[in-house]
Amino acid sequence: MKNYRFIALLLVISVSLFAQGVPEEVAASAASRPALIVASTSWTAAFADLAGLDDVPFIAPANLIHPPEYEIVVSDVLKINHADYFIYAGYERMMQSMGSSIKKEAASLLKINTNNSIENVSEQAGIIASLMGTQDESQKRVAHYRQTIKAGAEKVRQEELDQLKVYCHAMQAFLAKDLGLSIAGTFGPGPVTAAQIAEVAKGGYDLIIDNIHNPIAKPFMEVSPATKLVVWRNFPERGGRNSLNEMVKANIEQLFE
Repeated sequence: MKNYRFIALLLVISVSLFAQGVPEEVAASAASRPALIVASTSWTAAFADLAGLDDVPFIAPANLIHPPEYEIVVSDVLKINHADYFIYAGYERMMQSMGSSIKKEAASLLKINTNNSIENVSEQAGIIASLMGTQDESQKRVAHYRQTIKAGAEKVRQEELDQLKVYCHAMQAFLAKDLGLSIAGTFGPGPVTAAQIAEVAKGGYDLIIDNIHNPIAKPFMEVSPATKLVVWRNFPERGGRNSLNEMVKANIEQLFE
């Protein structure tokens, strides 16, 4: 019943907004101002930052354990509908919850792929930058991001962490590979299986990388307590400049603690 009331309220708001119309002078003003961008989460907002955009607001609070599970409210729908572009990844619960209540043209809904590999970050940032005309600034920011990971990979090599046998959460494997870690197997994002627990119990894994947004490695540590565990993040804890770069730095630093 709660969902029906929510949908009904969205419909009333949508009809009200579109019944008002848009005066010509307002439309002209909108055409002359910078585009208003809204992102779904701190992660998609971080891609916008790397695309050369500044302080892109996002809908799901960054302090949630798993931001894609955020349940939107009416004010969130209004923010999205008032934006010129909405950047999202597609797996967010809000995208299913809102359905037809999003009153936007397909061209203003920008779906991106979210993983933190250098290749993907460069590609997705480039797509956004091409649309916004911020290619020059984006290239500088992506170069800085690339250097952070390259420096991390060099330290991994120097400390011989590339010789470790690693069992990695599937959602963290992209960064791990860019750092030169030797991934012998992956697990998740679903619950770990008996076969995976048995595999770790055999021994030989030096490092397990779990995902803070979906932590499932506890059974592995019970059967292999001597294995080092690090828990990485994908969704930055804040928005704004360098949010993804600083988060990745923190992930890398865990390897050396």
